[in-house]
Amino acid sequence: MSAVGTRPATEKPTAAPAARRPRRSLARALPVTPGVVLLLLFLAGPIGYCVYLAFTDLQLTGQAESSFIGLHNFTRAFGDKDFLNAVWLTLVFTVLSSLIGQNTLGLTLAALMQRASRPVRTLTGGIVVVAWVLPEVVAGFLLYAFFRREGTLNAVLDWLHLPAQNWLYTLPILAVSFANVWRGTAFSMLVYSAALNEIPKEITEAAEVDGASGRRRMWHITLPMIRRSIGTNLMLNTLQTLSVFGLIWVMTRGGPGNRSQTLPLYMYEQAFQNSMIGYATAVALLLLLVGSLFSLVYMRLLRTEV
Repeated sequence: MSAVGTRPATEKPTAAPAARRPRRSLARALPVTPGVVLLLLFLAGPIGYCVYLAFTDLQLTGQAESSFIGLHNFTRAFGDKDFLNAVWLTLVFTVLSSLIGQNTLGLTLAALMQRASRPVRTLTGGIVVVAWVLPEVVAGFLLYAFFRREGTLNAVLDWLHLPAQNWLYTLPILAVSFANVWRGTAFSMLVYSAALNEIPKEITEAAEVDGASGRRRMWHITLPMIRRSIGTNLMLNTLQTLSVFGLIWVMTRGGPGNRSQTLPLYMYEQAFQNSMIGYATAVALLLLLVGSLFSLVYMRLLRTEV
């Protein structure tokens, strides 16, 4: 009798917490439910609809309804010389302005500002950040005025008795790449300034006492210690550069011809000038795939321990 009487007493304490667990999980999920619903409505929903459109022949004009055409838009893209040219120019623009330009110049400015006086740091940081906070269209007009035939650059070259040229016609992809470097370097500089401030001064001072030159300290000490910041900066800059539209549109509109037409401008042309929404959406998915490949490389770099 005593054993039977004590058995329910030992089961009640374990049954009560098990019954409360679903309620506790539900209560914890309630605060994030509105955010999840908004993400599904305004992020996952449009992306899913775009994926559907990429497999249709939807057009803006001259079509009553769209039909499913499978992979035709994708095969058409890889057979289009203009698309392949846009892919190549997008990679050139990204490598020149993001991987090399913004990343290298931002790190250089951050390293130089570590040794500069406070007034110099304030003045340099202010000038660089002003270029970053300018709207993209305003920055595009400023750089257009700088590179045009009668612009500031040619005026300076003429004052130095050097030959001038129409930069937006002869070297359009280099001109827009320089413009993107000018506008976006501030972000890299801020990221690397924060990373360099986290390096203990004792390490660099010990290396300097041991006779390590500035270049060796940068290569063997500074760069390995800010490796994660480099990976994060490269990933964010690359994804931002892949989607640049307004800056190039204001400066060259993808011209002359298609010599500065990157994938965002090619998509705009196909969607709103040629009215082929389905085809343009398929190109957008391919651009998303390119960005995902870059992100996977950088995420692998971030997972690597220093």
